[in-house]
This record gives sequence, C-alpha cells and structure tokens, in this order.
Amino acid sequence: MEEQKILCVGLVCLDIINVVDKYPEEDTDSRCLSQRWQRGGNASNSCTVLSLLGAPCAFMGSLSAGPVAENLPDVTVEDFSKVDLRQFKWIHWEGRNADEQVKMIEQVVAYNSRVPQPQRITVSVEIEKTREPLYQLFLHGDVVFVSKDVARHFGYPTAEAALKGLYSRVKQGAVLICAWAEKGADALGPDGWVVHSDAFPPETLVDTLGAGDTFNAAVIYVLSKGGSLQDALTFGCKVAGWKCGFHGYDIIGEKFS
Repeated sequence: MEEQKILCVGLVCLDIINVVDKYPEEDTDSRCLSQRWQRGGNASNSCTVLSLLGAPCAFMGSLSAGPVAENLPDVTVEDFSKVDLRQFKWIHWEGRNADEQVKMIEQVVAYNSRVPQPQRITVSVEIEKTREPLYQLFLHGDVVFVSKDVARHFGYPTAEAALKGLYSRVKQGAVLICAWAEKGADALGPDGWVVHSDAFPPETLVDTLGAGDTFNAAVIYVLSKGGSLQDALTFGCKVAGWKCGFHGYDIIGEKFS
C-alpha cells in the first residue's frame, strides 16, 4: 500500500534574489553582485523541504503556465472539495484566504469523523502575517505555527510568553509552536509544559530566505512519523540553521535525507 502523503496548501511564487555587498542604505544605488530566480512561497518551500527530507508530499496552489505571473487566485473550498483525502495523513495550510481555509479544514474534520483513528488526517496551520482575518485559524489546527511577527503584534516579547498568552486561542489538545530566529523555538502542548530548542546557526550566515518554511517542514516531518514534540522542535531548528548556511534548499537533502 502506498504511503500516505503530506499536503501543503498555499502560495507558490517567483522569488528574485539580488546579492549585494552590504544592506542598501535608503535612497542609494547598489551594484548587484549576482541575481537568481527561484521558486518560492511558504507552502511551496515547505513542500520542497519535505520532499528533500524524504517525505511523500504534494502541493496545492495556483500555478502559472508561463515563467512569470501575478494575481493568481488562492485555492477555494470548491477546489479543495475535489481532493481525494484518502491520500493524505497530514495537511498543512499557509494562512492566506482564511475564510475559505476554515471551510476546507471543516471538510477534513467531517472526513475524520467518518474514518477510524489511524486513518485520520492531522491539520496544521501557519499564522505568519499580522492580519486579523488569519487569527481565526488558531482554533482550527491540531498543530499551529505562529510567527515572531504575530507574537510581537500581540505584545509578547518572547516565544514562551507568546505561547502562554495565545494558547487559549487554540482548540483543546492542540500544539502551539513559535520560532524566534536566533533564540530558537518553543512549543506548548495540552500537558502545559513549554518545550524549547536552541537555534543551530551555521558557521557563516548566507541565506535566511525560507528558513521559517524549512523549520515548519522539518517539525511536520518528525511529528508525522510519530516523533516527540521535543525531537521535532530540535530537528526543525537544526535543519533551518543548516539551510541558512547555503543558498536555496538542495543541500538539505544531502545532509538530512
């Protein structure tokens, strides 16, 4: 029987990265040392990392037939209703059109109510942007990733403070996770204990683009295999730290797969 997959729902986009010798000052010109185009988007990046780690996975989002596109629509509940949920053991939503995404998650909840426990799908959500409509997603994830920016928006100075302050927003039994860059990451589950992992910075910092997406993917990878929250958090910090030492993501597969 084919192993069930992890589905990532959200954005795929084109990242255009310009490399300069120092961070540009306002109203100045800078000579570009190099430029590269690469596929980006939170859900797309997380799916890439999951694949490189060896997890069977799939992406759901709007794709363009051409090399460059803009204003592509987000996935709707009508689109999602066509998905064969039997393929998946975990579905991760990058918070975007939250009203529609809540309806998609409700379809998964209904599906879970009809199948035995081992066949049920775990739902995770990422709340990265400080936009009020996204905050309704707190209540709908079995695993909820909340960003440092959102935590600070609510007035919390640390990951631990954010977890304790925001945990009342998640559903009963959920896990809330907050990464805090060079401070590592913390997680809080239904047992009330805060779990922490230090960061694992590279010898030389090269490319932090997508580090958060990498962290999310690595955490999901471990949890989807039945690993502990502590192991998942530590692995997430290790993989994200390793990724920051290189451009892109391919090196992850060589190190961790």
